[in-house]
Amino acid sequence: MKMINGGVCAAQGFKAAGMHCGVRKNKTKKDLALIFSEVPASAAGVYTTNLVKGAPIAVTKSHIADGVAQAIIVNSGNANTCNANGVEVAESMSQLTADALGIPSNNVLVASTGVIGQPLNLEPIAAGIPELAKTLSVEGGHDAAEAIMTTDTVAKEVAVEFEIGGKKCTLGGIAKGSGMIHPNMATMLVFLTTDVCISSDMLKKALKSDVANTFNMLSIDGDTSTNDSCMIMANGLAGNEEIAYEGKDFIEFMRALNTVTVALCRMIAGDGEGATKLLECVVSGASDIQTAKAVAKSVICSSLLKAAMFGADANWGRVLCAIGYSGVKVDVDKVDVFFKSNKGIINVCKDGAGLDFSEEIAKEILLEDEIEILINLNSGSVTSTAWGCDLTYDYVKINGDYRT
Repeated sequence: MKMINGGVCAAQGFKAAGMHCGVRKNKTKKDLALIFSEVPASAAGVYTTNLVKGAPIAVTKSHIADGVAQAIIVNSGNANTCNANGVEVAESMSQLTADALGIPSNNVLVASTGVIGQPLNLEPIAAGIPELAKTLSVEGGHDAAEAIMTTDTVAKEVAVEFEIGGKKCTLGGIAKGSGMIHPNMATMLVFLTTDVCISSDMLKKALKSDVANTFNMLSIDGDTSTNDSCMIMANGLAGNEEIAYEGKDFIEFMRALNTVTVALCRMIAGDGEGATKLLECVVSGASDIQTAKAVAKSVICSSLLKAAMFGADANWGRVLCAIGYSGVKVDVDKVDVFFKSNKGIINVCKDGAGLDFSEEIAKEILLEDEIEILINLNSGSVTSTAWGCDLTYDYVKINGDYRT
């Protein structure tokens, strides 16, 4: 398996495009994206658990119910959430896209991201979709990645190449997400494409299983958004024998999917609103997966720990505190804690008690822009990882006037 360029257009038969149509006032920022498969594809999606959901999610769930899709239309700048005519607008976006592409409207998935509770004007989108469809290309993945950004500072895209049944296969994706991210599947949107031939049932099983250990282990600020969506299309053009059951081919597909989603998780966490550091919390030695996940997520979500990491302060007590309120049973007298970066690794807590360590060395380690928080519960053999970022002054600045 190797990393390649191309994002959502790396796989055979996929094209994409991105443009500024006028949803956003800033004309220098793209705000409309389209991803298209040359043939109908198996499709699956996972969505936010927030009871308040964006209208596009209802439309997408309806359209994807048969396990088939061929296009995804996405706007940024407005979430189309809590609007009386939201579903009507989302359905219109789907129909306009279908008309421009010459495909059935129920094969079009829809997503929106941006401000919640503001009416979404369909006019600029309606005017932009025909032009967007005309500009679809295999080089358009980056434009699409830019068009879905809101407070993101960088476009997020990745792809991998691998083999299944002797056939060269590709899986790629783009994502957006910087704030309001605490998924149980945030303003986080993820779009994945692959040329692997896989049934819609197995694709759904793969995505749901992977998201539980990747995007659901990611937190920027503890807020679960109304529009979280992760969608995948698999068009089968790689020519492998259809993956219709679990086995070695399904395992290899899962490995490729996980490689892409973990990479996107790290990109999203590292680009958190106002963030200066990517945090990765690895919990080992847990008695079961529920304990490992709960501890990792609790630590990565701790505002006090995130603030300490911003200040390069090796305040390991905040790690223990977060473990203590994680809601799972942990023998705190067995817990070891390490901080690690490119500058080295330092053991700051042994058997639940502090060690005599060098504050100077610890600070040097924590001044790096990627920090690992390593926790050994010494109570079993299960491991889990969560991703997040530090908490800075700029997070408040960004969100203090996000709407206005």
